[in-house]
Amino acid sequence: MKYQDLIAASQQDWQQYTEHEFVQQLAKGTLAHECFLHYLKQDFLFLKQYARAYALAIYKARTLEDMRRALPSVHALLDSEIAHHVSYCAQWGLTEFDLENEAEDAGTVAYTRYVLDAGMSGDIVDLYAALAPCSIGYAAIGKRLLEDHQTVLEGNPYASWLMLYGSEEFQSGVAKGTEHFNQLLADIDIESKRGQNLIQVFKTATRMEVAFWQQGFSAQPNQ
Repeated sequence: MKYQDLIAASQQDWQQYTEHEFVQQLAKGTLAHECFLHYLKQDFLFLKQYARAYALAIYKARTLEDMRRALPSVHALLDSEIAHHVSYCAQWGLTEFDLENEAEDAGTVAYTRYVLDAGMSGDIVDLYAALAPCSIGYAAIGKRLLEDHQTVLEGNPYASWLMLYGSEEFQSGVAKGTEHFNQLLADIDIESKRGQNLIQVFKTATRMEVAFWQQGFSAQPNQ
């Protein structure tokens, strides 16, 4: 079994996630600033829980090698992605204190607690199956959008977001993570109960990514 099998088994949800209207508007630079800021604030809170989940992977790991594999993701989240959110929000007068004190939306709570519960109740593979849609999906989105000739970078207020997730550094980091994930999946039969359970975990997390994009639209100026 490979992570690609999880995507194939969740294809409809995966397409809705990676090609969501929120993403399309980001690429064109037409997304309302209010929607993007709402998304950024919630994503900041999401990434805090995501970092905790990777710390949980260290706890759940049975070998030193698996523990070492999880550590770079914790550093990347704390030192790169979250820092990007803080600096980006600063352009609109939002400080790290403001972000820390933002209330979590229901979708943010549901998604992050689902991931943590998957890790707490299962093993490290269950945890990675719940984590995977975020990292793999953002890498797929970033790569596709930077390669798409319809994507607008010049004058796009969200260009730095697009370049962050399409960057070689981010793509490389996700590639290393997926290689490790595939190693953990290698001995699992996709048709087995174990394999089918992992598909459901991955599919549920993917559906929550769709809801997370949609949640961003709740800040539409006319609503």
